[in-house]
Amino acid sequence: MRRSDWVLLIVLSLLWGGSFMFVEVALRGLPPVSVVFGRVALAALILGGVLAARGLALPRRAWGAALVMGFLNNAVPFMLFALAQGRIDGALAAIVNATTPLWTVVVAHLFTTDERITPAKAAGLAFGICGVAVMVGGASGGEALAIIACLGAALSYGFAGVWGRRFKRMGVPPLATAFGQVTAASLLLFPVWLLHDRPLALPAPGAGPLLAVLAMATLSTALAYLIFFRLLASAGPTNLSLVTFLIPVSAAAMGVLFLNEALLPRHLAGFLLIAAGLVAMDGRGAKWLARQQGAARDAK
Repeated sequence: MRRSDWVLLIVLSLLWGGSFMFVEVALRGLPPVSVVFGRVALAALILGGVLAARGLALPRRAWGAALVMGFLNNAVPFMLFALAQGRIDGALAAIVNATTPLWTVVVAHLFTTDERITPAKAAGLAFGICGVAVMVGGASGGEALAIIACLGAALSYGFAGVWGRRFKRMGVPPLATAFGQVTAASLLLFPVWLLHDRPLALPAPGAGPLLAVLAMATLSTALAYLIFFRLLASAGPTNLSLVTFLIPVSAAAMGVLFLNEALLPRHLAGFLLIAAGLVAMDGRGAKWLARQQGAARDAK
Protein backbone atom coordinates (compact mmCIF):
# COMPACT_ATOMS: atom_id res chain seq x y z
CA MET A 1 0.00 0.00 0.00
CA ARG A 2 1.03 3.60 -0.53
CA ARG A 3 1.86 5.82 2.43
CA SER A 4 -1.38 7.76 1.91
CA ASP A 5 -3.33 4.49 2.13
CA TRP A 6 -1.70 3.66 5.45
CA VAL A 7 -2.58 7.10 6.78
CA LEU A 8 -6.21 6.68 5.72
CA LEU A 9 -6.29 3.18 7.24
CA ILE A 10 -5.14 4.52 10.60
CA VAL A 11 -7.62 7.40 10.39
CA LEU A 12 -10.41 4.93 9.61
CA SER A 13 -9.48 2.80 12.62
CA LEU A 14 -9.59 5.91 14.81
CA LEU A 15 -12.99 6.92 13.45
CA TRP A 16 -14.54 3.49 13.95
CA GLY A 17 -12.70 2.89 17.21
CA GLY A 18 -13.85 6.29 18.42
CA SER A 19 -17.49 5.33 17.88
CA PHE A 20 -17.32 3.11 20.97
CA MET A 21 -16.10 6.06 23.05
CA PHE A 22 -18.77 8.34 21.60
CA VAL A 23 -21.47 5.79 22.46
CA GLU A 24 -20.37 5.76 26.09
CA VAL A 25 -20.50 9.54 26.31
CA ALA A 26 -23.87 9.70 24.53
CA LEU A 27 -25.39 7.11 26.88
CA ARG A 28 -24.73 9.41 29.83
CA GLY A 29 -27.63 11.59 28.75
CA LEU A 30 -29.62 9.69 26.13
CA PRO A 31 -31.29 6.25 25.95
CA PRO A 32 -29.81 3.72 23.50
CA VAL A 33 -32.52 4.05 20.83
CA SER A 34 -32.09 7.82 20.70
CA VAL A 35 -28.33 7.44 20.38
CA VAL A 36 -28.58 5.02 17.47
CA PHE A 37 -31.41 6.85 15.70
CA GLY A 38 -29.54 10.14 15.96
CA ARG A 39 -26.42 8.55 14.54
CA VAL A 40 -28.03 7.01 11.45
CA ALA A 41 -30.47 9.86 10.76
CA LEU A 42 -27.80 12.56 10.81
CA ALA A 43 -25.45 10.37 8.76
CA ALA A 44 -28.22 9.86 6.18
CA LEU A 45 -28.63 13.63 5.84
CA ILE A 46 -24.88 14.13 5.40
CA LEU A 47 -24.41 11.30 2.89
CA GLY A 48 -27.54 12.43 1.05
CA GLY A 49 -25.97 15.85 0.61
CA VAL A 50 -22.73 14.30 -0.66
CA LEU A 51 -24.66 12.14 -3.14
CA ALA A 52 -26.63 15.12 -4.41
CA ALA A 53 -23.44 17.14 -4.84
CA ARG A 54 -21.96 14.34 -6.94
CA GLY A 55 -25.11 13.84 -8.97
CA LEU A 56 -25.63 10.28 -7.71
CA ALA A 57 -28.68 8.49 -6.36
CA LEU A 58 -29.73 5.07 -5.11
CA PRO A 59 -31.72 3.34 -7.90
CA ARG A 60 -35.31 2.47 -7.05
CA ARG A 61 -34.68 -1.22 -7.65
CA ALA A 62 -32.05 -1.21 -4.87
CA TRP A 63 -34.21 0.17 -2.05
CA GLY A 64 -35.50 -3.26 -1.00
CA ALA A 65 -31.96 -4.57 -0.67
CA ALA A 66 -30.96 -1.36 1.12
CA LEU A 67 -33.73 -1.92 3.67
CA VAL A 68 -32.30 -5.34 4.57
CA MET A 69 -28.78 -3.92 4.57
CA GLY A 70 -29.77 -1.11 6.90
CA PHE A 71 -31.35 -3.61 9.26
CA LEU A 72 -28.33 -5.95 9.28
CA ASN A 73 -25.46 -3.47 9.04
CA ASN A 74 -26.77 -0.54 11.08
CA ALA A 75 -30.00 -0.92 13.06
CA VAL A 76 -29.30 -4.29 14.70
CA PRO A 77 -25.56 -4.03 15.45
CA PHE A 78 -25.66 -0.37 16.50
CA MET A 79 -28.53 -1.11 18.90
CA LEU A 80 -26.87 -4.20 20.35
CA PHE A 81 -23.59 -2.37 20.95
CA ALA A 82 -25.41 0.58 22.53
CA LEU A 83 -27.31 -1.77 24.86
CA ALA A 84 -24.16 -3.70 25.70
CA GLN A 85 -22.18 -0.57 26.50
CA GLY A 86 -24.57 0.15 29.30
CA ARG A 87 -22.80 -2.73 31.08
CA ILE A 88 -19.29 -2.97 29.60
CA ASP A 89 -16.65 -0.51 28.44
CA GLY A 90 -16.28 0.44 24.80
CA ALA A 91 -12.80 -1.10 24.64
CA LEU A 92 -14.18 -4.55 25.45
CA ALA A 93 -17.05 -4.07 23.00
CA ALA A 94 -14.52 -3.21 20.29
CA ILE A 95 -12.56 -6.37 21.02
CA VAL A 96 -15.68 -8.51 20.57
CA ASN A 97 -16.45 -6.56 17.40
CA ALA A 98 -13.16 -7.89 16.01
CA THR A 99 -14.84 -11.30 15.67
CA THR A 100 -16.88 -9.95 12.73
CA PRO A 101 -14.62 -11.52 10.04
CA LEU A 102 -14.92 -14.89 11.82
CA TRP A 103 -18.72 -14.76 11.67
CA THR A 104 -18.58 -13.60 8.06
CA VAL A 105 -16.65 -16.75 7.17
CA VAL A 106 -19.33 -18.92 8.78
CA VAL A 107 -22.22 -17.07 7.11
CA ALA A 108 -20.50 -17.14 3.72
CA HIS A 109 -19.85 -20.87 4.05
CA LEU A 110 -23.50 -21.56 4.87
CA PHE A 111 -25.18 -19.24 2.39
CA THR A 112 -22.85 -18.98 -0.61
CA THR A 113 -21.23 -21.49 -2.95
CA ASP A 114 -17.92 -19.72 -3.60
CA GLU A 115 -16.73 -19.07 -0.02
CA ARG A 116 -15.99 -22.32 1.78
CA ILE A 117 -14.26 -22.84 5.12
CA THR A 118 -10.66 -23.85 4.42
CA PRO A 119 -8.29 -25.40 6.99
CA ALA A 120 -6.75 -21.96 7.59
CA LYS A 121 -10.19 -20.43 8.17
CA ALA A 122 -11.14 -23.31 10.46
CA ALA A 123 -8.00 -22.68 12.52
CA GLY A 124 -8.88 -19.00 12.69
CA LEU A 125 -12.38 -19.81 13.88
CA ALA A 126 -10.98 -22.10 16.58
CA PHE A 127 -8.67 -19.35 17.87
CA GLY A 128 -11.54 -16.86 17.82
CA ILE A 129 -13.90 -19.16 19.72
CA CYS A 130 -11.21 -19.73 22.34
CA GLY A 131 -10.73 -15.97 22.64
CA VAL A 132 -14.42 -15.40 23.26
CA ALA A 133 -14.49 -18.24 25.79
CA VAL A 134 -11.57 -16.67 27.67
CA MET A 135 -13.33 -13.31 27.84
CA VAL A 136 -16.69 -14.73 28.91
CA GLY A 137 -15.14 -17.09 31.45
CA GLY A 138 -15.31 -15.53 34.88
CA ALA A 139 -17.53 -12.69 33.69
CA SER A 140 -20.48 -11.61 35.80
CA GLY A 141 -24.01 -12.17 34.52
CA GLY A 142 -24.39 -8.62 33.23
CA GLU A 143 -20.99 -8.57 31.56
CA ALA A 144 -21.54 -11.99 29.98
CA LEU A 145 -24.90 -10.88 28.55
CA ALA A 146 -23.29 -7.72 27.18
CA ILE A 147 -20.55 -9.75 25.49
CA ILE A 148 -23.20 -12.02 23.97
CA ALA A 149 -25.03 -8.93 22.68
CA CYS A 150 -21.78 -7.75 21.06
CA LEU A 151 -21.34 -11.18 19.49
CA GLY A 152 -24.86 -10.85 18.09
CA ALA A 153 -23.88 -7.50 16.59
CA ALA A 154 -20.77 -9.03 15.02
CA LEU A 155 -22.88 -11.86 13.60
CA SER A 156 -25.28 -9.31 12.12
CA TYR A 157 -22.31 -7.59 10.46
CA GLY A 158 -21.35 -10.99 9.07
CA PHE A 159 -24.76 -11.41 7.45
CA ALA A 160 -24.55 -7.85 6.14
CA GLY A 161 -21.17 -8.58 4.54
CA VAL A 162 -22.66 -11.45 2.56
CA TRP A 163 -25.90 -9.61 1.74
CA GLY A 164 -24.01 -6.52 0.59
CA ARG A 165 -22.42 -8.36 -2.33
CA ARG A 166 -25.61 -7.95 -4.34
CA PHE A 167 -25.12 -4.18 -4.65
CA LYS A 168 -22.01 -4.68 -6.78
CA ARG A 169 -23.91 -7.10 -9.03
CA MET A 170 -26.69 -4.52 -9.31
CA GLY A 171 -24.19 -1.84 -10.35
CA VAL A 172 -25.02 0.41 -7.38
CA PRO A 173 -22.22 2.88 -6.48
CA PRO A 174 -20.76 2.12 -3.03
CA LEU A 175 -21.56 5.59 -1.71
CA ALA A 176 -25.19 5.21 -2.78
CA THR A 177 -25.25 1.89 -0.91
CA ALA A 178 -23.97 3.60 2.25
CA PHE A 179 -26.63 6.30 1.94
CA GLY A 180 -29.35 3.72 1.31
CA GLN A 181 -28.51 1.61 4.33
CA VAL A 182 -28.32 4.46 6.87
CA THR A 183 -31.53 5.95 5.43
CA ALA A 184 -33.25 2.56 5.70
CA ALA A 185 -31.99 2.14 9.27
CA SER A 186 -33.39 5.59 10.10
CA LEU A 187 -36.81 4.64 8.72
CA LEU A 188 -36.79 1.36 10.66
CA LEU A 189 -35.79 3.00 13.94
CA PHE A 190 -37.97 6.10 13.71
CA PRO A 191 -41.22 4.48 15.01
CA VAL A 192 -39.26 2.62 17.70
CA TRP A 193 -37.69 5.92 18.77
CA LEU A 194 -41.07 7.67 18.95
CA LEU A 195 -42.87 4.89 20.81
CA HIS A 196 -40.10 3.70 23.13
CA ASP A 197 -38.11 6.84 23.99
CA ARG A 198 -40.91 9.42 23.61
CA PRO A 199 -38.35 12.09 22.67
CA LEU A 200 -40.58 15.04 23.59
CA ALA A 201 -40.77 13.75 27.16
CA LEU A 202 -37.03 13.13 27.55
CA PRO A 203 -35.08 15.44 29.86
CA ALA A 204 -32.49 17.70 28.23
CA PRO A 205 -29.41 15.52 27.66
CA GLY A 206 -26.74 18.20 27.91
CA ALA A 207 -24.07 19.24 25.43
CA GLY A 208 -21.75 16.24 25.90
CA PRO A 209 -24.15 13.49 24.78
CA LEU A 210 -25.48 15.61 21.91
CA LEU A 211 -21.97 16.34 20.65
CA ALA A 212 -21.12 12.65 20.95
CA VAL A 213 -24.07 11.71 18.72
CA LEU A 214 -23.06 14.42 16.25
CA ALA A 215 -19.47 13.10 16.23
CA MET A 216 -20.70 9.53 15.65
CA ALA A 217 -22.85 10.63 12.73
CA THR A 218 -20.33 12.92 11.04
CA LEU A 219 -17.02 11.24 11.87
CA SER A 220 -17.65 7.58 12.72
CA THR A 221 -20.37 7.04 10.11
CA ALA A 222 -20.51 9.53 7.20
CA LEU A 223 -16.79 10.39 6.98
CA ALA A 224 -15.79 6.81 7.83
CA TYR A 225 -17.86 5.46 4.91
CA LEU A 226 -16.25 7.98 2.53
CA ILE A 227 -12.76 6.90 3.62
CA PHE A 228 -13.74 3.22 3.57
CA PHE A 229 -14.84 3.28 -0.05
CA ARG A 230 -11.83 5.35 -1.13
CA LEU A 231 -9.51 2.81 0.52
CA LEU A 232 -11.44 -0.06 -1.00
CA ALA A 233 -10.74 1.37 -4.44
CA SER A 234 -7.09 2.30 -3.85
CA ALA A 235 -5.81 -0.44 -1.52
CA GLY A 236 -8.20 -3.33 -2.17
CA PRO A 237 -10.31 -5.42 0.22
CA THR A 238 -7.42 -7.54 1.51
CA ASN A 239 -5.36 -4.57 2.68
CA LEU A 240 -8.48 -2.82 3.94
CA SER A 241 -9.22 -5.80 6.19
CA LEU A 242 -6.21 -4.75 8.31
CA VAL A 243 -8.47 -2.17 9.93
CA THR A 244 -10.03 -5.07 11.87
CA PHE A 245 -6.81 -5.40 13.86
CA LEU A 246 -6.51 -1.66 14.49
CA ILE A 247 -10.03 -0.80 15.70
CA PRO A 248 -9.77 -2.54 19.12
CA VAL A 249 -6.39 -0.91 19.70
CA SER A 250 -7.78 2.53 18.82
CA ALA A 251 -10.89 2.01 20.95
CA ALA A 252 -8.88 0.76 23.93
CA ALA A 253 -6.39 3.63 23.68
CA MET A 254 -9.13 6.27 23.56
CA GLY A 255 -11.04 4.58 26.37
CA VAL A 256 -7.97 4.60 28.60
CA LEU A 257 -6.95 8.17 27.71
CA PHE A 258 -10.34 9.88 27.82
CA LEU A 259 -12.67 7.69 29.89
CA ASN A 260 -10.30 6.01 32.38
CA GLU A 261 -11.27 2.55 31.18
CA ALA A 262 -9.23 -0.53 31.98
CA LEU A 263 -9.14 -3.99 30.42
CA LEU A 264 -8.76 -7.10 32.54
CA PRO A 265 -6.05 -9.66 31.73
CA ARG A 266 -8.65 -12.11 30.37
CA HIS A 267 -9.89 -9.40 27.99
CA LEU A 268 -6.37 -8.88 26.65
CA ALA A 269 -5.83 -12.63 26.39
CA GLY A 270 -9.10 -12.98 24.50
CA PHE A 271 -8.08 -10.21 22.10
CA LEU A 272 -4.73 -11.89 21.41
CA LEU A 273 -6.49 -15.17 20.61
CA ILE A 274 -9.00 -13.41 18.33
CA ALA A 275 -6.13 -11.56 16.62
CA ALA A 276 -4.32 -14.88 16.14
CA GLY A 277 -7.46 -16.24 14.53
CA LEU A 278 -7.67 -13.26 12.17
CA VAL A 279 -4.01 -13.71 11.23
CA ALA A 280 -4.57 -17.40 10.51
CA MET A 281 -7.59 -16.62 8.33
CA ASP A 282 -5.91 -13.72 6.56
CA GLY A 283 -3.07 -15.89 5.29
CA ARG A 284 -0.50 -13.10 5.06
CA GLY A 285 1.48 -14.43 8.00
CA ALA A 286 1.79 -17.87 6.41
CA LYS A 287 2.77 -16.32 3.06
CA TRP A 288 5.42 -14.18 4.77
CA LEU A 289 6.92 -17.23 6.50
CA ALA A 290 6.94 -19.12 3.21
CA ARG A 291 8.77 -16.25 1.52
CA GLN A 292 11.35 -16.13 4.34
CA GLN A 293 11.90 -19.87 4.11
CA GLY A 294 12.27 -19.62 0.34
CA ALA A 295 14.77 -16.80 0.66
CA ALA A 296 16.75 -18.79 3.23
CA ARG A 297 16.89 -21.81 0.88
CA ASP A 298 18.01 -19.62 -2.02
CA ALA A 299 20.77 -18.11 0.10
CA LYS A 300 22.26 -21.53 0.83
